[in-house]
Amino acid sequence: MFQGPNEAPSRWNPLRWFDSGRLVPVNDIGVDLGTANTLVYVKGEGIVLNEPSVVAVMRGSRRIMGIGLEAKRMLGRTPENIEAVRPMKDGVIADVDVVEMMLRHFLKQVTAKRIFRIKPRVVVGVPSGITELERRAVRSSAMAAGAKAVYMVAEPMAAAIGVGLPVETPTGNMVIDIGGGTTEIAVIALSGIVSNASIRVGGDELDSSIVTFLRKNYNLLIGEPTAEAIKIQVGSAFDYGEEREMDVKGRDLVSGIPKTVLVHSQEIRECIQEPIQAIVEAVRRALEMTPPELASDIVDRGIVMTGGGALLRGLDLLLQHETNLPIHVDEEPLTCVVRGAGRILDDIPKYRSVLTT
Repeated sequence: MFQGPNEAPSRWNPLRWFDSGRLVPVNDIGVDLGTANTLVYVKGEGIVLNEPSVVAVMRGSRRIMGIGLEAKRMLGRTPENIEAVRPMKDGVIADVDVVEMMLRHFLKQVTAKRIFRIKPRVVVGVPSGITELERRAVRSSAMAAGAKAVYMVAEPMAAAIGVGLPVETPTGNMVIDIGGGTTEIAVIALSGIVSNASIRVGGDELDSSIVTFLRKNYNLLIGEPTAEAIKIQVGSAFDYGEEREMDVKGRDLVSGIPKTVLVHSQEIRECIQEPIQAIVEAVRRALEMTPPELASDIVDRGIVMTGGGALLRGLDLLLQHETNLPIHVDEEPLTCVVRGAGRILDDIPKYRSVLTT
């Protein structure tokens, strides 16, 4: 229909559709399926989703009540008929059916706005110490969620690529990836992991240490979200001269009445020493297994820390004190693995050797 100069332009503009990206199908997706958070990267767009790995389901019927942030808000607050679960435990799948529902929901969210939909290729970051059975669970969950092909990459390798380390060169690069359920330490050279240590200790272990400490010392019962808030606000791994304190609300185990106690950062530092020392020991173990030529590279280049656990105050100073090596913390440690998966998708021929199908 002809429009005069003063008439409003028609609503439909084909150029706008092209610019919006809705006509471009999503065919390559990177996923960091973490114990605490799931991140999704779309080729050409970057990180499009970052949600907690939590699902709220109805008991009995297993009907989904909420996924991601919505479900995390329900942790420790649900009535009897609803259960908020974390289907990832220690970096691997604990409940295959729930993970499948969660992945399907996230992938649908990413592809929902597109007009043309095709099954995407998916690169998933997995712990380096994963068993064959756990590997199969990851693959079947991603395939059931709508993937055309599933490739897996070890999390420390993906983190190293995400940080921008030259993993394909003969130079030694060391990465410590501290997640919610696992800590992955790897020395990488020539697109392979030369020596590694993978332990099932991470942020969740620190949270449970805080819960136990408050129960024993203050007769105070708190939930996981409160323990995580304490760790973020006053938690530290090393005494670097700045002490903090915070009020913690919970239930008194003796009287059963809610109460508030004041906790100091020094107490929290002492109560999380056991899992912190386990991480330090794993770093030492990986260094002991490193060939001398690569060890000399690490002396020059230092160690890169990634993952949410790298945000714990003073942890880099503690590791520097224990190993006498320079420690570098990435600017965005939470997104290193998914950024690495994205870089792999951008140049699959270059990184073909780091992927397993």
